[in-house]
This record gives sequence, structure tokens and C-alpha cells, in this order.
Amino acid sequence: MRLFGDYWEKVALKYLQTKKLKLVKQNYNCKVGEIDIIMTDNGILIFIEVKYRKNDEWVSAAEAVTKSKQRKIIKAAQLYLLQNKKYKDWNCRFDVVSIQGTKQDPEINWIENAFY
Repeated sequence: MRLFGDYWEKVALKYLQTKKLKLVKQNYNCKVGEIDIIMTDNGILIFIEVKYRKNDEWVSAAEAVTKSKQRKIIKAAQLYLLQNKKYKDWNCRFDVVSIQGTKQDPEINWIENAFY
């Protein structure tokens, strides 16, 4: 399952790099959670959750980022900031990249400021 997630995270990363975001870290893991991708854009540190769904029959990829998942990402981001003091004065935001469809025809939706 991790390989499957890695594939879609790479798709999201390439997409965001075309939008001129700069990679800081992929797959940040800590005791309170995980952050798929951390990037910067014009002095903003962005914590990005990537979600993939083949279709939205049950729930869309974006809707799969539940309040519980958001809380875990926020806690992980707080720990990341404590561990990486160079970002302590940076503005931060939480984005979601939702991907639906197939490898041949993915639909990528980048949601900036997806939650607080």
C-alpha cells in the first residue's frame, strides 16, 4: 500500500513543482502523525496532504481528509516546527492535493488553505 501512496505523492510533488513550490521534505513521520510533503512558496511553509481516490463513489479524495486527520497533521506540523527552528518565524498553511482517476488520466485538485 505504501508504494501505491508513494506513486501518487510523486505525482502531486511534480505537479506542485510546476507551480514553482520548492521541496523541503517528503514523508515526515513523528510520534503524532505524518505529513506527506512539506514545501515552500514565497516565504510560506506549506504542509501538504495528498489523497487519491479512483472515483468519488463513496467519498471524494478531498473529503477523505477528515477533522481527525487534520488534527494529526497540525500536531505533526507543530512538532516539525519545534524541530526545525529556521522556520519559526515563517507563515504556514495546510494544503490538500486530491487526485482522482487513473494513472493515464489523473484529475489533480490543489486546495490551498484547505484547513487551519
